[in-house]
Amino acid sequence: MDNYQFSILNFQFSTVGTTVLMLAISIFLGLLLGKIKIKGITLGITWVLFVGIGLSALGVACNHDMLHIIKEFGLILFVTAVGLQVGPGFFRSFKKGGLAMNIMALVNVALGVGITVIIAKMANQELTDMAGVYTGAITNTPGLSAAQQAVGDLGIEGASERLAAGYAVAYPLAVVGMIVSCLLLRWFCRIDLKKEPTEEGQTSQTSQTSPTNQTSKKGGILLIPIFIIIALGIVLGTIPIPVGMKAPVKLGLAGGPLVVSLIAGWLGVKKGWYTTEFTDGQGVHMLREVGIALFLAGVGLGAGQAFVATVQTHYMWVVYGVIITMVPPILVTLFGRLVLHLNYYTLMGFIGGSHTDPPTLAFANNVAPEGCKLPNTGYATVYPLTMFLRIFTAQLLVLMAI
Repeated sequence: MDNYQFSILNFQFSTVGTTVLMLAISIFLGLLLGKIKIKGITLGITWVLFVGIGLSALGVACNHDMLHIIKEFGLILFVTAVGLQVGPGFFRSFKKGGLAMNIMALVNVALGVGITVIIAKMANQELTDMAGVYTGAITNTPGLSAAQQAVGDLGIEGASERLAAGYAVAYPLAVVGMIVSCLLLRWFCRIDLKKEPTEEGQTSQTSQTSPTNQTSKKGGILLIPIFIIIALGIVLGTIPIPVGMKAPVKLGLAGGPLVVSLIAGWLGVKKGWYTTEFTDGQGVHMLREVGIALFLAGVGLGAGQAFVATVQTHYMWVVYGVIITMVPPILVTLFGRLVLHLNYYTLMGFIGGSHTDPPTLAFANNVAPEGCKLPNTGYATVYPLTMFLRIFTAQLLVLMAI
């Protein structure tokens, strides 16, 4: 029974109690700090990761197994919600220039992987470690999870912790680096925001039904498809996909639910099973925010103990991360602007979507005039394909290392 007893007077909590407490503190303080803006720039929910790292670095002891379960479940909730939100407009986006942007996203991913491999060879770094830096540099948490699952399946001892450490080291400057990339694109192309168009030919479809009323009437029923999607996604994620290497890749706990929720979001709205008020309503939005908060807090609390030591011994990982973060999107968006003549607001959304990074999208929406939906369009157009590619490439880097 000792494990379930604690003293409020002496602040002696059980390991489980400490874990829940630290998760709550990480998320609370992280969201509070996320409201801070410096010249319109905010790191938003990313602060949850940093607070978790700080608490862990200070020696807070959490239950490792519990952290792992909460972290993975949070990630599943996040990608499921994202798939539902993006799904209804994903296939429609290909009719409005989406194909060209997704080809750009493919090139962006390929450049990132190529640079990672080149750095590993030239700097004599373990490719497995660089896979962690790669996932942090592209701020792709599902990719980190997929890479950790791959090293776990392969039985590589200590690799999961080093992946998380590389991710945590590269992540902070990656968030800043993508925002700087948006600013550099504007400077290179001498873009005048006052002259930049703020609308496309079409706006996103909306329904007349109030999402609040619908949720209040069917709140319990609307949870049913969520957990059906999760169950089917987890099954799909376990199916091995041969790629001609020593081991197959899998969609994993992140990719499986993402694929199923993307299809469910598109097909469900098309068939009238539910409306866009469900897929993009307050309930799904809350699910997404809770999921990513739990995941980031779990990653931070799990990686913080080795964070300081990692920075001291592998400080160059920070430099490598910045290169992986900034070089590909700058090259690709310069092509998009100078050759394809794409809108700047759309390209800012593209940078966020091609790195699956919500803070960059938040920055783009702050820069864009009120009511401008182009950053959201650019983000949503490339996000699904990019997420799949990031999950696969993170695993491929691990498989290339063995």
